[in-house]
Amino acid sequence: MKNTLVIQGGRLLEGVITVQGAKNEALQILSAVLLYPGRTFVSNIPNILDIQELMNILKFLGVVIMEDEKKKGSFTFDATHVDPGKMKTQEFREISSRLRGSLMIAGAMLGRFGYAYMPTPGGDKIGIRPVTTHLKAFQGLGATFLEEDGYYKIELSKNSLIDKKRIQLSEASVTGTANILLASVFSKNNCCSFEIFNAACEPYVQNLCKLLKMYGANIEGIGSNLLKVQQQPFLVSLKEDPMRHEISPDMIELGSLITLAVVCGNGIDIDIKGHLATNVLGETASEIFQKLGVCFEQKKNDILHVPYHEKYSIVKPSASGKEIRTIYDQIWPGLSPDHISSLITLAVFAEGPLVIEQRMFEERLHFVGTLRSMGAQIVSATNKLVTTFGNGKKTPLRGITMSSPDIRAGMALLIAALAAEGTSVINNASQIHRGYENLIDRLQTLGAVITEE
Repeated sequence: MKNTLVIQGGRLLEGVITVQGAKNEALQILSAVLLYPGRTFVSNIPNILDIQELMNILKFLGVVIMEDEKKKGSFTFDATHVDPGKMKTQEFREISSRLRGSLMIAGAMLGRFGYAYMPTPGGDKIGIRPVTTHLKAFQGLGATFLEEDGYYKIELSKNSLIDKKRIQLSEASVTGTANILLASVFSKNNCCSFEIFNAACEPYVQNLCKLLKMYGANIEGIGSNLLKVQQQPFLVSLKEDPMRHEISPDMIELGSLITLAVVCGNGIDIDIKGHLATNVLGETASEIFQKLGVCFEQKKNDILHVPYHEKYSIVKPSASGKEIRTIYDQIWPGLSPDHISSLITLAVFAEGPLVIEQRMFEERLHFVGTLRSMGAQIVSATNKLVTTFGNGKKTPLRGITMSSPDIRAGMALLIAALAAEGTSVINNASQIHRGYENLIDRLQTLGAVITEE
């Protein structure tokens, strides 16, 4: 795949664009298929680099993957003959270390076979994201682990029992919650009842729980921060027909496309495949877009229409004595940290100041220096706090040569480049392709002038 984008900016975009399947949900669901020694049919899988990497890992472990030729993004995964011994190989460690989402393979393999090898993770360089949450949770299940040569060997002995009635996660981590669920819902030993406290409750986790329940798991409290698990005997029966799961629309891409439509759209319809925008985005994110002056309307149940925004203004806070609005990321149902980057680009073109705080990651806001080089009025107080002074679309940004540091910042910079005057070049574009399916083709149908080199 080509790794450089050349963008001719300053053109108004219009037309229809469809939201892809949720990347983060797909990473969890595809890891979960390892737990079930049968067939699972998954549809609406986004064709992105991170998912391709995960599929390669699954194939290496012995999963047979069959594509549905009639339905795009649909595959049947047959994990009947998974070989846990392949986790011991150097090749497994090398291919797994390129993808942070591969952490969840450890939970599925631990739950099915009683042992797993977890490489030190790859992925975005957006700050410190330790794996201690995962390891401590596994210890709560009675597992032991040993670090050696760039990976962790994790093992449940035959006599391992959950030594606590409550496993408390040190942070409400989405992958950490998924991992402990995958490792614990079934047991070959004595089955126990326990709680997972401080669990993440994002829609991704909720949908993973629904699939696990189809596999036979007993989980209560789905959608809350307290999950109650009654371990079940390990998969005592398999169904002849495959289990079926459809990946939801990607709430992060929907947020990015709304920003795109507001900043450089002349009326864009966003197809969210029969879902309500508020349900996909979440109520908090929907309210924040409105407070930043964004208007959109739901047409039928499929299309979210974002009209041309000649200008839009950030709504001042109603609290007495507070003049500047502040937004920040929180655990669900608060604002996802993955929205922050594109919201900064949105604020650059709004009327009025905005303070944006990134609380969960230490290095995710470094890309604002690139926006400043393009002409954006941004003050950076710390690595985690910036203030934008929007230009009200009166002063366009200028095209420059830049590099994409991570998936979400890359998308934010691409939107800025599409709105800027002149030519922009984005290097390291593979970071964008990791999270967005056929993005360049889809933007070109809206009238964007982008070439890949």
